[in-house]
Amino acid sequence: MCYRYSIQSDATVLTSRFHTTVQEPLEKRYHVGAFDQTLLPVIASEQPTRIQLFSWGLIPPWVHTSTQAQDIRKKTVNARAETIYEKPAFRHAALNNHCLVLADGFFEWHEYLGRKFPYYIRLPSQEPFAMAGLWEPWKHPLTGELMKTYTIITTEANTMMQTIHNTKKRMPVILKKTVEPQWLTTGLTREQALPMLAPLDDGLLEAFTISKLLTTKEKNLNVPEVLQPYHYPGVRPRYEPENYISH
Repeated sequence: MCYRYSIQSDATVLTSRFHTTVQEPLEKRYHVGAFDQTLLPVIASEQPTRIQLFSWGLIPPWVHTSTQAQDIRKKTVNARAETIYEKPAFRHAALNNHCLVLADGFFEWHEYLGRKFPYYIRLPSQEPFAMAGLWEPWKHPLTGELMKTYTIITTEANTMMQTIHNTKKRMPVILKKTVEPQWLTTGLTREQALPMLAPLDDGLLEAFTISKLLTTKEKNLNVPEVLQPYHYPGVRPRYEPENYISH
C-alpha cells in the first residue's frame, strides 16, 4: 500500500525533470498522508505538459452526493494494478484518465517481533519520480466546485520491498522514465497497461529506518526531522542498491 509519501522538490526541479510548466505555487512536503486533504502535484493525461494540484482519494464520476464522495475517497487512496479495469471505482479512469503522481520518496512499515517500524524509500539519486495514478474530475452537487482527484496504483512488491513491507508485500508503481509519456496515453487496454505496472526492478531504490515521529498526532509532520535516519535495535537500518539482499 502507499498511504504516505513526500514531495520536497521545488518547481524548478520538477518542471525540468518532467518537461512541464506549473502555474500554482508548490509547497515543499516532507510528509503527506492519504487523509490530509492536501493538494498535491500531478501530471494528468488531459494536460501532459503541465503540473496541476489534485486531491488524493479518487471520486468516481457516478458519485452524486458529497457524503458519498467523502466516504468513497477513504477507499480509493490506492488502486491495485491487477483490478483497475474491473473495479467500478476505477475502470472509467483506467480507460480514460491516467496521471503521474510526483514524489521523491514514500513511507512503509516493517513488522518485527510484533511491532512495526517505519522506513523511508527513495531513489539513491534523491531525484523525483512518478508513481502511476488514475484521476477523475468531480463537481460538487451543491457548490458546483470542480475537484480533481487521484489514486496511486500499487503492485506486488519487489525483493527489497517484500523484506521491508513484509505484511502486505505491496509497493506503489514507480514508472520508468521511458514509459511515463506512454502511461499518459488515453484508451490503453488492460493488455497494454499492465506491463507498465510491474514492480520497479530490484536495486533501483534505497531505504532507511526513520523515527516514529510520523505517527505523532496533533503535530505538524511537514518538517525535515520526519525523514531523519533512526536506528532500532534488531531492525536493519539501511538498504542500498549494492547490498539490499545481503546482510
